[in-house]
Amino acid sequence: MKGKAVNKKTVNLKIKRQDKPDAKTYWQKFTIPYKERLNVIACLQDIQRNPTTQYGETVSPITWDCNCLEEVCGSCTMVINGKVRQACTALVDSLEQPIVLEPMSKFPVVRDLQVDRSRMFENLKKVKAWVEIDGTHDIGKGPIMSDKVRAQRYALSECMSCGCCLEACPQFSLSNKFMGAATFSQVRLFNLHPSGSMLKEERLESVMGEGGIADCGNAQVCVEVCPKNIPLTESIADIGKQTSLQILKNIFLK
Repeated sequence: MKGKAVNKKTVNLKIKRQDKPDAKTYWQKFTIPYKERLNVIACLQDIQRNPTTQYGETVSPITWDCNCLEEVCGSCTMVINGKVRQACTALVDSLEQPIVLEPMSKFPVVRDLQVDRSRMFENLKKVKAWVEIDGTHDIGKGPIMSDKVRAQRYALSECMSCGCCLEACPQFSLSNKFMGAATFSQVRLFNLHPSGSMLKEERLESVMGEGGIADCGNAQVCVEVCPKNIPLTESIADIGKQTSLQILKNIFLK
């Protein structure tokens, strides 16, 4: 039955594996005992303790990333039954079996379900996604923000750099330099901060070149898969407006 475990006594998983970067991929099937309230991480941990396939073959344990197990860190993001999401909140009882697990396809695979998301973090460095304070002297109380701006910034600050938006984005790929919705949203977040806005022009300049905001195809699938319901399309539109104004400023005032 759709949405229910096929056999309440067992859980069947089909996992895409890759022994090392650039190695060929292959599939392996596993069956583990069913327990109530199992999530995908618990299934992987069970396989790790006893890495034996459905056919009785002992294999190397599955490799994957995880940390908080509360959908806060984003490290356990993978493709589950064709949908990119966090494994910690993917409950077995809500998934069709066999549960198909694959690594994200838009990032280099390290091994099995573990991918290298460093490209995301390098992009955050490029746009200076921080508030520039050197801490050498007491600058007093922080700037006052309106309730509206605080609410906007809170929603944007929930980004955990999980990569869901980039995995779903048709513009983002291993072969291009497109930054993606997560980076643009962080530019908006820090440009909204009274102190962070001191670097506003530098951030906008960084997203006006190759791989920047102009490369967005407005497919809008990013906002559909975001686990934190961040208004990514609003951020893209807002950064598009900000960069257009920056271009005019560059032409007429510099």
